[in-house]
Amino acid sequence: MTPDVLCRPATVSDMRKIAQLMQPLVDQNILLGKEMVVLYESVQQFIVAEIDGEIVGYGALHVMWEHMGEVRTLGVIDRVRGKGVGHRLLTALEQHALRLGLSQLVSLTFEVEFFRRHGWRILPDAAPVVAADVYAELLRSPDEGIAEMLDLAHVKPNTLGNTRMLKTLRPAAAGSAPAAAGAAPAAVAGSTRENAERARDERLGDED
Repeated sequence: MTPDVLCRPATVSDMRKIAQLMQPLVDQNILLGKEMVVLYESVQQFIVAEIDGEIVGYGALHVMWEHMGEVRTLGVIDRVRGKGVGHRLLTALEQHALRLGLSQLVSLTFEVEFFRRHGWRILPDAAPVVAADVYAELLRSPDEGIAEMLDLAHVKPNTLGNTRMLKTLRPAAAGSAPAAAGAAPAAVAGSTRENAERARDERLGDED
């Protein structure tokens, strides 16, 4: 029998439990470990799944740009795997994205088949996640998750074995659509991705 699963926004009092539940997946290199300060800073991004008042799963939605968000840090405890908890969490995150006005979601994941069953598709390695002008703006972000999604060189060790996936929730608003999958890799001011990343590092250095 499918358990009665409640998905709700996380609160600060949930974050230590989330960190505890994440640890087995961190130990298996399925999830990246996060410092407690980072978890507290991102509490508003998290949704938790409960069964009979017990937190059994968690996931986060990070807004990247006006049309796009990233599903990250999605996991459930072993005891409830295969019982629909992950489905409920991902559906809740997708619905939250729609309420925020997002039209596309991306994720870096090992669970390719799970996401495929929910209408997601694989992004080819050479495919840009966003159009070139948005790519240039995203390079300004200090968020490592965005750097991982953009496949920047300095975070490649974090993404080994992960697959980039995308889901279109609804047609993007005019002017905000990402570059088409399979198009040439995004370029910034005519430079290569490596030059763009170097320019980002220089900008961050100027802000220190």
